[in-house]
Amino acid sequence: MRYLVILKAEQPTTPPPPELMEAIMKLGGEATAAGALLDTAGLAPSAAGAQVALAGGRLSVTDGPFAEAKELISYALYEVRSKEEAVEWTSRFMKLHRDLWEGWEGESTVLKVLGPEDFGPPAT
Repeated sequence: MRYLVILKAEQPTTPPPPELMEAIMKLGGEATAAGALLDTAGLAPSAAGAQVALAGGRLSVTDGPFAEAKELISYALYEVRSKEEAVEWTSRFMKLHRDLWEGWEGESTVLKVLGPEDFGPPAT
């Protein structure tokens, strides 16, 4: 099953320590070698995006920004056996930040990506 992890963090006032970036690359390599990490990237600020809404039968499009300008957002997509495994990889990532970048704060949301198995057997 797949899990999407969304990381939101305050815009740091200092660049990340080199040892943190090295540790993140090592962890990413471990997750990729284990077949768990499928993709990861940062997202452009919401000013570069749009929201498309449907309400009252009408579509509306609103250009960004939506998040606060000081917020950084990135994601990781995992293929794992359980939610607990996705939480474990995410916790390891967050612990690297705690241990190697004093004062850094952020939060990760672990979301299950729905797959065919979540919709039952196909209709006949």
